[in-house]
Amino acid sequence: MRLTQGCFSFLPDLNDAQIEKQITYAINRGWAMNVEWTDDPHPRNSYWELWGLPLFDIKDPAAVMFELQEARKACAAGYLRVNAFDASYGTESCVMSFIASRPANEPGFYLERTDGAGRFITYTIKSYSVQNGSEGNRY
Repeated sequence: MRLTQGCFSFLPDLNDAQIEKQITYAINRGWAMNVEWTDDPHPRNSYWELWGLPLFDIKDPAAVMFELQEARKACAAGYLRVNAFDASYGTESCVMSFIASRPANEPGFYLERTDGAGRFITYTIKSYSVQNGSEGNRY
């Protein structure tokens, strides 16, 4: 199963040259950049772990690519995404976010069924990646 979250998620994975072009586009518009990672790509997990510090005043795409490469070395079994933030309206608003790296094996998701009162049934989406280690032990 291929995770589809963020911009470009239904396209083939971007190569490093394409990622650098997107970073250049964002920097040319004055957007701040950051790199995030997670091992739990649940669709509702919108708060990933920040890799390093936010790259606010970076003018060179190579600096963001360096941080991405370092994150790939340290977090090879996880997902990495690049975010761009626009502060022109007085708040930091995420204007671009895309997955820049993913593990070789994506475990996918499953539905957990819960029977409630009467015939009320609820389903919860759970990630196979969290079965291998409980929260807090995966990091």
